[in-house]
Amino acid sequence: MNPEADATATESSPVGIHRVLEPVGSALPQAARRLDARPELWPDEVRIDVETLNLDAASYRQLAEANTVNGVLDTDALRDQVLDIIATRGKMQNPVTGSGGMLIGTVAEVGPQSTLGLSVGDRVATLVSLSLTPLVITDALARWDGREERVPADGHAILFGRSIAAVLPGDLAPEFALMVMDVCGAPALVRRVVGTYAGGGAGPFGRPEPIDSPDELAHGGASMRAEAPPAGPTVLVLGGAGKSGSLALAAAADAGAGRRIAVVPNQLEADRLRATELADEIVIADARSPLGLATAVEAAGGPADITVVCVDVPGCEQPALLSTAQGGTVIFFSMATNFAAAALGAEGLAADVTMLVGNGYVPGHAAYALDLVRRNADVRALFEARLTL
Repeated sequence: MNPEADATATESSPVGIHRVLEPVGSALPQAARRLDARPELWPDEVRIDVETLNLDAASYRQLAEANTVNGVLDTDALRDQVLDIIATRGKMQNPVTGSGGMLIGTVAEVGPQSTLGLSVGDRVATLVSLSLTPLVITDALARWDGREERVPADGHAILFGRSIAAVLPGDLAPEFALMVMDVCGAPALVRRVVGTYAGGGAGPFGRPEPIDSPDELAHGGASMRAEAPPAGPTVLVLGGAGKSGSLALAAAADAGAGRRIAVVPNQLEADRLRATELADEIVIADARSPLGLATAVEAAGGPADITVVCVDVPGCEQPALLSTAQGGTVIFFSMATNFAAAALGAEGLAADVTMLVGNGYVPGHAAYALDLVRRNADVRALFEARLTL
């Protein structure tokens, strides 16, 4: 037990409230300003020896921009800022974006009451945000050059009784699996939402098709159980060449999308995507330009029934709304999203759309995302290319 984390605590909380140091007793770990990250475990916790942190895209972009002077990234300053955040907060939570990322590591100790199904020695990826995960770094991030989201690191992290982690698959490189699991909530939710349209349901509030179980995935998944309807919804993905965007496009096809439109910011990403069969139309446009984006999407066959926002820059809320048909759905997966701007923008535009927050968790999401990259060569190639950039 670790009673110093909260003088009033006599037992651990499965959601980690006992680890909150500030403010005590009135916040969950994600909303807390500071966590107790000491290695001693409560009975239902698990300690992970950290191998790699993966900062989420919006957080890394903001940190890198804040530490760039005259166009040159100050990698030492960036490293120092990340270390300061972790030391001050007891977790990796960007104070500007509020987001964190995830990590991979090896299980070092399992509390006797843990229900996560992990064993000492398991190499795992945490499927909960670093913004709520108690974390200590012991190597000063000396191996990180600051130029990418993947951060080699030594230290430890704590998982609560209700945390989520997945054992790394043996057939994929750990860094590859980490990239996939970092965004695995996106394809799972896209498949669910597209499936309700393609199956004749009334948008996302129809009865969703469940994500496949691991056994089903091993035999081809739900997409192999029945042919997709001949005419499904038009799906628009902002950031279609990125990690979550490419998986979202693949999941949309899996669920019976009729037309897939991908928006990318430049010719380089357009060329990468054109080398695949992930999108029917590829649009080069600024996702922050309301009229520019809406006009380009309309020319490509829009507006969309379902728009998925996967870009890591702010200001895409109203453009996404204008590019979505009345009665449609917008899924916001970017941590750069301003949700007040989205809600007020929809009101101001008289946009009758359902707006969903991609919270990163759908039952079976990790297994489904890994299955997609195994059987979709186009998605796998895009992910592998990122490892060599």
